[in-house]
Amino acid sequence: MKTSLGIWAFGAMATRFVPGGYKPELAGETTVQRVRRAIDELGDLIDGYEFHYPQELSEDNLGEVRDALDGHDVYCIATGLHLDPLFGKGGVVSPDAGVRAEARRRTVAAADFAGEIGAHFIVWPGIEGYNYPFQAPYRESWAWLMEGIGEAAERCRGHGVKLFLEHKNSEPAMNILMRNVGMTLHVIHKLRGQGIENVQVNMDWQHPIMNGENLAEYAALLAAEGLLGHEHANSGWGTFDDDNMVGTTRFMETLELAVELRRAGYGDGGERLGFDLHPYTEDAVAAVRRIVLQRRFIDSVAQRLDGDELRAAQAEKDAVRAYELVYGALGAE
Repeated sequence: MKTSLGIWAFGAMATRFVPGGYKPELAGETTVQRVRRAIDELGDLIDGYEFHYPQELSEDNLGEVRDALDGHDVYCIATGLHLDPLFGKGGVVSPDAGVRAEARRRTVAAADFAGEIGAHFIVWPGIEGYNYPFQAPYRESWAWLMEGIGEAAERCRGHGVKLFLEHKNSEPAMNILMRNVGMTLHVIHKLRGQGIENVQVNMDWQHPIMNGENLAEYAALLAAEGLLGHEHANSGWGTFDDDNMVGTTRFMETLELAVELRRAGYGDGGERLGFDLHPYTEDAVAAVRRIVLQRRFIDSVAQRLDGDELRAAQAEKDAVRAYELVYGALGAE
């Protein structure tokens, strides 16, 4: 399975408590410099990269970034509305008609840019929500959200690329409108009703974990519906979007997910395992190298584990037998 990496893993790692970041020496780096550092240190461990438009990649620096990529590709472009204070009260769901229009213009421009360079487009509507009860007109907000996503999806379809929807429950909006898998499926099926069928899900692992959602179950469900478009692999404690290294927490859930991805044939159609990582105090190169190696180990265990015996245990809902097989695959007597 090919891989991709969000270039933001090489940033200064700002937080609201340390606005300059835990790595302030990197704050002045350009995208080109970050890409060169990634390529020089990681080489072919990573096949392609992902960028926010227009903050990290745009028409202005595309040529330089492509030179720095040295044959690696741009796999995904992500909308960057949440990175602009103009959209503090929402982008495509802003109460200000002028701000909504600007958000839709930028979203369509990002979709066009992605399509023109042959990259898929990620919409993570993290700024599209509200912070208080009584703050937002819910019906109108959902209508605006559907219109904005639908317009972007149409542009992606015209370019022959996919739009990946990524849900999350909160941050930066305290209540993001599209905050769980069910709401994401609602959006997708409403778009299907309009004849728009190039929309799939980007499953960022830490986001379902934050909701108490089961990774493997949702991967199986989405794959059965033909909606498992992309993965953002990471891990965390479950209360915040930690974006920690794969396999450091939630190990069993990550292993079960690896089994389900194998069963779904994920990767056979060109899908990739993307890494969304925020190594706040760790060396970014070392952290990325570690997660690639840990993911390979987890997949090797999944390969040994998945088979007729596990399927038979699951058919009987025999948890004891299933865990005999799990620990056997891990090397236990």
